[in-house]
Amino acid sequence: MGHGGDVIEELTADHKEVHDLFSQFADTPPDSEDRKRLANDITIELVRHSVAEEQHLYPAVREHLEGGDTLADREIAEHGRIEQLLKDLEGRGPGDLEFDRLMVKLSTEVTAHVDDEEKNLFVQLRKGVHPFVLESLGTKVRDAKKTAPTRPHPSAPSTPPANKLLAPGLGLVDRARDYVTGRGR
Repeated sequence: MGHGGDVIEELTADHKEVHDLFSQFADTPPDSEDRKRLANDITIELVRHSVAEEQHLYPAVREHLEGGDTLADREIAEHGRIEQLLKDLEGRGPGDLEFDRLMVKLSTEVTAHVDDEEKNLFVQLRKGVHPFVLESLGTKVRDAKKTAPTRPHPSAPSTPPANKLLAPGLGLVDRARDYVTGRGR
């Protein structure tokens, strides 16, 4: 599935990419440097995805869905747990005893989050939000991912307007660090 379309199609494509990366990780031998590269790729995709959802999807959930505040708050809390796992993973290599344990926990958390989002939240969005709004959100999410951070920043704000102001700057710094270190290539 390619990227494009409305916000649900865009985010579902992200979910598939991350699932594929976790599958590749599981198929890679222990202590392989490919595991670190895949962990970095997973981190980059999850952080960009989360930031875009927090900037655009969850405000729309609050605005358009009954009980939207509660739904958005729950999703953001799940993101916080995932981002903390990513931060705990940062700097660890495949030889570290905690590396595999953190990756299993991360995979479990992400899979549960994705399943809930696709089976519940996306269904409610499809029913309760005009297709034009969903298309517009898809464009905003794609644009946000272009400038989003690529590393976990658990203490950064997760709601507008602060997250929309800070994320592009953090993203610029992260991408500069990634370029210098070769991370994410």
